[in-house]
Amino acid sequence: MKTVEKLAIVSLYAALAVVAFAAAVLLRYDFAISPAEIRTLVVVLPVLILIKGLVFVALRLYRTWWHMAGIADLIQLLAANAIASALFSVVCLGIMHFDLPRGVYALDFVLGFLLMAAARVSVRVAGELNQSIRGAGKRSGILIYGAGAAGMTLLREIQSNPKLQMQVAGFIDDDPKKVSSVILGVRVIGKGRDIPRVVERAASRGLDLREVVIAMPSATGRQMREAVANCKSAGIACKTIPSLGELLNGKVLSAQVRTIAVTDLLGREPVQLDERLIRSKLTGRSVLVTGGAGSIGSELCRQIANFRPECLVILDQAESDLFRIELELRQRYPKQRIAACVGDIRDSATVHDVMGRYAIRDVFHAAAYKHVPMMEANVVEALANNVVGTWNVARAARRHGVEIFLMISTDKAVRPVNVMGASKRAAELVVRSVGKSAPFGAYLSVRFGNVLGSNGSVVPLFQQQIAAGGPVTVTHPEMRRYFMTIPEAVQLVLEASALGKHSEIFVLNMGEAVRISDLARNMIKLAGYEPDEDIEIRYTGTRPGEKLFEELALEGERMVPTPHDKIKIFQPTEVESAFVETWMEELIDLIPARQELDLIEHLERLVPEYRPAQRPQGREWIKTAQARHA
Repeated sequence: MKTVEKLAIVSLYAALAVVAFAAAVLLRYDFAISPAEIRTLVVVLPVLILIKGLVFVALRLYRTWWHMAGIADLIQLLAANAIASALFSVVCLGIMHFDLPRGVYALDFVLGFLLMAAARVSVRVAGELNQSIRGAGKRSGILIYGAGAAGMTLLREIQSNPKLQMQVAGFIDDDPKKVSSVILGVRVIGKGRDIPRVVERAASRGLDLREVVIAMPSATGRQMREAVANCKSAGIACKTIPSLGELLNGKVLSAQVRTIAVTDLLGREPVQLDERLIRSKLTGRSVLVTGGAGSIGSELCRQIANFRPECLVILDQAESDLFRIELELRQRYPKQRIAACVGDIRDSATVHDVMGRYAIRDVFHAAAYKHVPMMEANVVEALANNVVGTWNVARAARRHGVEIFLMISTDKAVRPVNVMGASKRAAELVVRSVGKSAPFGAYLSVRFGNVLGSNGSVVPLFQQQIAAGGPVTVTHPEMRRYFMTIPEAVQLVLEASALGKHSEIFVLNMGEAVRISDLARNMIKLAGYEPDEDIEIRYTGTRPGEKLFEELALEGERMVPTPHDKIKIFQPTEVESAFVETWMEELIDLIPARQELDLIEHLERLVPEYRPAQRPQGREWIKTAQARHA
């Protein structure tokens, strides 16, 4: 703000202070002032202007943007007038001994505040009226679902911004106490189930309601599903505003109104991280992420970079994907030291070289084959990558004195019925075994379920099938899975890495398991179609290695709480480290022969709870899995 503008605003405040003081004197004397009192006023007014002007400048009242004045600004104005009036009365009564009634000073304070507040509010009202007039006649009607703080904020911005070309026809809220109340001039006209009636009534009056904006950032999944169903029954489009955490990263509320996503329907509460603890573990340290170009690994790299490690090393065999994540991170964090290394975790020499060259202190092991039906048909590769690769990385970490080693595991490792799950359970045991023989450091595994949006997850597949007009294929009507978003899963992984102290297995709280058929129906509805009418849901039968329900721990096994309410420590039955090392040596000898049945039998020795869901006798099992996958 220019100096001239500052002086103009302070001068206006001073002028209003003079008017307020004069009005206070007139009211006190019932508009009958003697010449002697007029002479006193002539002496008093310069003192008033000087004192109040200095106070207003000291408190920087000139910085307030008048046409956006709010409650905080009025409180600041009240405080400034109180201080200025108090100083003025002390000088007049205690120092200069002016002969004026004390009631004048009290009236001066009240009238001064009211005049200045009225001036500010009138500027804002005039601006909003002007914008309303300019935008009239070309706005589309909307309803705001949710008459809370977020809805009020959205309404206030729409009213003050004609460029949005929106007119709020009313609020919708399921709280019966709010119905018929008026908020910022807009009435709460009904509950969610009243939307069809509201839309019909608006149409009869010539108002075209285009959409409903759901302004409930903290709504549960059930509440969001009900809101979407209400909008769907009225045949009106609906959008939502982001969660409170997302709002903090944006500039304008209305600009973040977006189409409802499937994650909104899950209604997962945002994860609260202990950032100070994580920062103390990662800042200034060399960190290695294996599989760093994958969906989980790349998000790990993004979030780790936020904590400013000394060097972020990304190891992956997928050259193109590695190039993309390196380019993204260099653009977002230009000052961060990043090393992108092309290599395979099955090559122990490569892993040792990377850890030694960059003096790695923390390892996040996300490299793994994870597609269940594909691994059923590729047993050798599953064990070579998931088990032998983990053995290589963990032993290299022990040799180079790594302080935190964390492997990403899966809920499919619990009572596994498929090769992928059994291989990850074996990898957990390998990590624990190496950790027990390490002189120091924490060797951890973190289990969680399906990750929305990750490579090969069901959500992108459903989106493709819906875009193609269907059918949407679901394996079984009762198939259920635990789901997390990628950022949430990675945040909890980082939290677990900071909590880990020994050789532990952490289990993430996944909330309630979601029926896949319900997920498919909700996604079809979000796309604007009706399940089984517009787009068919087709049940195809379970695939090789699948089970209907995933588990996070076996019955009777202990779960120990941690300081984080969404993370628990799983205490499994112990396996002797010597047995694990002998088993690994035998596995490494068996892999070159590529005899799948021998490998499966060997896997069952380390993971006796492994029970293949479908396993015909002899080599026919392998052929069946390969044929079904093809």
